[in-house]
Amino acid sequence: MFRFLEYLLIAGYIAVLLVISHWIGQLAYSWMPLQATAEAKKVDDLFSFLVSIGAFILLGLVGMMLYSVLFFRASKEDYSEGHPSRGDVRLEILWTATPTILVLWIAFQSFNIYQQLNILGLGQIVHLHLPLESQPANAAIASDVPKPASETIDVFAKQWEWSFHYPNNLTSHELHLKVNRSTRLNLHAQDVIHGFYVPEFRLKQDLIPKRDIEIVLTPTRTGKYKLKDSQFSGTYFALMEADVYVESVEAYNQWLTQTASEPTTVKNQAVAEHIQVAKTLFKSGWYTVAPDQPAVANKRKVSNDT
Repeated sequence: MFRFLEYLLIAGYIAVLLVISHWIGQLAYSWMPLQATAEAKKVDDLFSFLVSIGAFILLGLVGMMLYSVLFFRASKEDYSEGHPSRGDVRLEILWTATPTILVLWIAFQSFNIYQQLNILGLGQIVHLHLPLESQPANAAIASDVPKPASETIDVFAKQWEWSFHYPNNLTSHELHLKVNRSTRLNLHAQDVIHGFYVPEFRLKQDLIPKRDIEIVLTPTRTGKYKLKDSQFSGTYFALMEADVYVESVEAYNQWLTQTASEPTTVKNQAVAEHIQVAKTLFKSGWYTVAPDQPAVANKRKVSNDT
């Protein structure tokens, strides 16, 4: 009877832990920036699950330690050693199989999210370091299966600015995306490795020189966001920011047609930082790429045929 009550209490404690852990996992959604893409929701779901699992393990271990301290404390004068425990095969299997299954499930979910981003061009980078005779016959097309997208926008990163080339030959320093429409971004680095990072998109992708990398994302929330350079690409990498606008199809088309006829000068924070007089006593002597002067923010590229 006592053993039954003991099992019942353990089951009740585990049930309470599951409820509390699930609640903490739901709180984890508020720890992240707003979800602005369909892919962001999947990332947050996985993060919430990881927080729930972590909370369950933490609370379970803390509860077990507190229970041991309260009910199995040795008396003040007791210096004897406890009985050495022996391994239980069932317990060994349990705590080996459970983490293995969890890690495999998390890896599968992460790979599934990665596949939905449809990142193309990375397979070529991997195979680039292998001898030709050791590469599979389909190395160039191993994962390059394009995902349907409403349009393609070319993204260019250089020290120290972002620029975007749209299908109507408009080049801008602002990234505009249609809400609820899949858009393919073709990423280009013109000098060193940069990082395309928009926190609300839950997307961070390296741009590698001489390599075209494509990603597909589906914005779901209208608004203004910030694109940052997530890779240390030199002195002014922290100032490499660009405005990202997610808007309706009508607003997007209106911007395309109207903005090209209203070119403006874009403010480059790296220029303002570069021309300031250094306030340090000693100069590092490190080589620094001087930023370009403020360029035209919106201009239409004229083809050679016209």
